[in-house]
Amino acid sequence: MSSDTLQDLRREPRLPAEGLILISLEGQTITGRLMDVSLSGFRATHTCAGLQSGTAVKFQHPAASGTARVVWNRISGAGIESGFLILG
Repeated sequence: MSSDTLQDLRREPRLPAEGLILISLEGQTITGRLMDVSLSGFRATHTCAGLQSGTAVKFQHPAASGTARVVWNRISGAGIESGFLILG
């Protein structure tokens, strides 16, 4: 799917965002960079290949904190990008 196709499937607008994100997974803290946010989720880049789709994590970034589920991952020039759905 192209990025234009993905944009068409989005139910909410995404706003560019930046800042440090902390992701907690099974006692491990992963640091990354926030890329964008929406009302129900966010996208971040990081270097943890073990962060798999479907995994629930705790997160903290400048716009929000709570629990989220990894929805998708893709390799990018900056490492790994992941999309997250906020659960609470």
